[in-house]
Amino acid sequence: MIGSMLEEFQRMNKRQFFYQVLSFGMIVSSALMIWKGLMVVTGSESPIVVVLSGSMEPAFHRGDLLFLTNPTDEPVRVGEIVVFKIEGRDIPIVHRVLKVHEKGNGTTKFLTKGDNNRVDDRGLYAPGQLWLTPNDVVGRAKGFLPYVGMVTIMMNEYPKLKYAVLACLGLYVLIHRE
Repeated sequence: MIGSMLEEFQRMNKRQFFYQVLSFGMIVSSALMIWKGLMVVTGSESPIVVVLSGSMEPAFHRGDLLFLTNPTDEPVRVGEIVVFKIEGRDIPIVHRVLKVHEKGNGTTKFLTKGDNNRVDDRGLYAPGQLWLTPNDVVGRAKGFLPYVGMVTIMMNEYPKLKYAVLACLGLYVLIHRE
């Protein structure tokens, strides 16, 4: 089967090959444009995130897909679910705002905690950091789809699965091309 696919690939003329490459490029650029458009509309650098742990259960479960907005004109409030980044960590954290401190000079600081955690998040913050600021917030949860993000988690935890899926998609494209 693979031998016949290789023969078919070799028989492909330059025009067909260029068409395949161009189609792939259009798909990738369309996805990037949609992502950038969502970033502009939501005001968030990451308008969609996947919950990676059980720290927010029962509100959100591992694998839930969250839709975020980040309105800069609205202050952060107690009880709100925010997604924030910590200096030195690549992966954002999804937790609930526990306390808010607003100072007279207009600055706001707040403390977060996972619903399923016993203590607040100060142990997760950067060394010496006791509070988060609005600059740390990636977005605020406005909606979710349960368990849709499990595909992402599975592919990250089992890299061979990712390559198997990519191989299957590649075979599908080669077999079902016009």
